[in-house]
Amino acid sequence: MASSGALKLASVVLIVCMAATSAPEAAEATVMCSDVVNHLLPCVSYVQNGGQPAAQCCNGVKTLFGQARTKADRQDVCKCIKSAVNGIPYSRFNLGNAASLPDKCNLHLSYKISPSTDCNQ
Repeated sequence: MASSGALKLASVVLIVCMAATSAPEAAEATVMCSDVVNHLLPCVSYVQNGGQPAAQCCNGVKTLFGQARTKADRQDVCKCIKSAVNGIPYSRFNLGNAASLPDKCNLHLSYKISPSTDCNQ
């Protein structure tokens, strides 16, 4: 099972994916929870240990960001990650690494990454 640091990374990336795009709404979501997990697994080491994220991690983050085009997609990504990290403790170090992931992967956002994001927004 993934550690708390790995799961917190997912929470950061989820916020990236759900809030960053403002594409038109679609009738149904297309991003599956299993896809979210698969895209974020390569980022576990970075969230736990810091340093530089692996290329596979950044590729996964960017791919997930590109797939979460609709509000429904972004909400699904958010809910998937929040479900995965529910009740798992994390440190400021893990959260800081997760929050820095978009910049480390050259995906610049105009908002702060936070695990307290409301998935319904």
